[in-house]
This record gives sequence, structure tokens and C-alpha cells, in this order.
Amino acid sequence: MRAVLSVVFSNVAGAMALTAAILGPVSAQTVHTAGDVRFTVTRAVADLSYPWGFDFLPDGSLLVNEVEGRMWLVSAAGERRIEVSGVPRVYASGQGGLLDLVVAPDFAASGRIYLTFSERGPGGAGTAAATARLLREGDAARLVDVTVIARMEKKTGNGRHFGSRIVPAPDGTVFVTLGDRGDADRAQDPKDHAGSVLRVAADGSIPADNPYADGFGALPEIWSTGHRNIQGAAIEPSTGRLWTVEHGARGGDEINIPQAGRNYGWPVISYGRHYSGLRIGVGTTAEGYEQPVHYWDPSIAPSGMAFYTGNAVPQWRGNLFVGALKDQLISRLEVENGEVVTEEQLVAGEYGRIRTLRNGPDGTLWFSTDEGDGALYRISGAP
Repeated sequence: MRAVLSVVFSNVAGAMALTAAILGPVSAQTVHTAGDVRFTVTRAVADLSYPWGFDFLPDGSLLVNEVEGRMWLVSAAGERRIEVSGVPRVYASGQGGLLDLVVAPDFAASGRIYLTFSERGPGGAGTAAATARLLREGDAARLVDVTVIARMEKKTGNGRHFGSRIVPAPDGTVFVTLGDRGDADRAQDPKDHAGSVLRVAADGSIPADNPYADGFGALPEIWSTGHRNIQGAAIEPSTGRLWTVEHGARGGDEINIPQAGRNYGWPVISYGRHYSGLRIGVGTTAEGYEQPVHYWDPSIAPSGMAFYTGNAVPQWRGNLFVGALKDQLISRLEVENGEVVTEEQLVAGEYGRIRTLRNGPDGTLWFSTDEGDGALYRISGAP
């Protein structure tokens, strides 16, 4: 776990920083071979401090979050960056801070983005999700109309397991993943947001077809429960279904396809063990709890997740990619009919802790590294 002082960081309104990217390291390229596929990894944006979420704007420029509380707007060519003002105050402590970032599918018309972050509140901190509009004015950029659309109401002082990812769905709703905050039993409390997947409308209202929309049996925004710490989430293009990946303890990292009203077992069942070596809950199966689509034992400490939709490496189109923090790799998974059929591990130990994966605007696959000297990298084909 990275060492971060327990400090509240904020962007002072109107404060801007316009800097030149460091172009020397940015041009670094490495050619890799995996099976019969050759691909190139290029460092595209350097000089980032623990980058977390990032995503692309329609003009090819991108937004990137640094966990301590800064958001950058980076030009398409990567040579200039602007610090975005108006970012919500974040509580950067332990695994918390400024986390995921997604450009809304209707950004060209609405200017909206989604972001998640840890916020301070009575009793400590918890995860929140917000929407905002991005305004670009010359050499300045700022967020306006920042509105929280989902939040973990119960705040605690633990610095672990904030999650979190935010994923717009094809039907216009938004999924938000929340960790158990290091208190496993909370994931089995249907009146607690911790350890759950939430589903809300873009304005934070409750969709009428949510499994608990009437508030009976669970909080109305809850979609699924029994999750430990979901660090990756993505929509499968061919089906529109949400896939997630979450950290186990000592083993037991899981990929799931969360279904409405289902319970995914943590901490009653798990394919991992406590760090002490003791068994978790009742074992690996129990009535009323869902089984994962795929799991890792030992743990790889998974993070970002993306279905590859590009053509830069055509052999990979439709594959699922999962980044790993502890094992510092990218797992390429072939999926068929909701099942993982093969796995191949790429770039192990080559670039550091892999945090977020995104499809690039030019058909490439991008990833970020969770390091003090972090960077964004682009994967493309090689001859």
C-alpha cells in the first residue's frame, strides 16, 4: 500500500497550472511478444503522481486523476497539461483519495463526467460518486455543477477498501462499486452501502427496476451485495452486462457478473484465506451465495478492467483485460458466454503496479501505473 499522509487535499478555485509534459521519457517504446502476437508499449504521459482513473474526451485529449486530489487535462499529443479546478475536496489517506473518472457517453452534448472519491464525514471517511460538467476556457479548465449522485453514508476511520469504479450503463443508469472499508461484515448488511454495487440514474435518483427500489429488504440504490473491494468494472459490449473484479484476502480475487439482488458471499464464502492462514467463513460454497466467474489463488491484487474494442491488436478484440497491483501485470482473458476460457499474463514486472485500463480513441489499449513516478502507457500493434 502506498504511503500517503492523512491530509485533506483540495483544489483552490481558480488556481491553474499549465505545464509542459516531459517529452524525453514519453517516447520510450518496448516491443513484447505473447504467443503469436507482437505488441508495442509506449509511454504516452509521464510525470504523474499515483494516477488513478483516466478517460478520453471526444477530441482525443484526456482527463486523469491523481489520488492526492489533482485532476489534469492533457492534450491529445501529450505535450501540454492543465490542472482542472473545481475538483471536490477529497480525503487522501491510505487507499482513499481522488479515484475513478469516466467521461459520460453523451459528453459532446452535455459536457458531463463522472468521478469517485473518498470524502470526510462524521466518524471518518467513505466513498462518494459525483457528476460534473467540464468547462474549457482558453488555457483553463474547471468543473462546475458538481453533484454527488451516490455515497457511502456510514463513515469510518479505516484507511482500506474504498473501491471504487463508476460505470455508465447502456440504459442510461450508472453503476458504482464500493469496498467493505476493511470491515467484512458490513458487506452482508443490506442496509449498509459498504461492499456493494449501487445502481442509480445519472441524476442520482433510484431506477424503478432496481431490485430494492421500494426500500424493502435493502437500501433502494443497492444492486448486489457481498463484495469485498471491487477495483475494476466494465460493461461487456456484446451483452451490455456489468462485469467486476475484486480483491480477495490471501487469495480469492474474483471476477463476477453482478445480478440484481444477488449476494456474492463475502465474507461468508471465499476462495481465499485470511492473512493469518485461517479459513474464511464456511468455505467456498453455501446456499444463497453466488459463485465467481473466475478467481485467482494466490492473489494478483486486481485493479482496472476493460473489454478491448479496438483494432490496433485485432487478435485481442473482445478480450477482457485486468490489471494487477501486487503482481504488476495485465491479465488477458478470453471469455465466451459469460465464462473465462483462457488466461494469458502480459508485461509482468515491466511497468509497476497497473491501476486503470481504458480503450484509446485510436483503437489502442491504455493503462496507468500506480506509482509516485506514474505514467500512462499505450499498447498498439507491432510488425
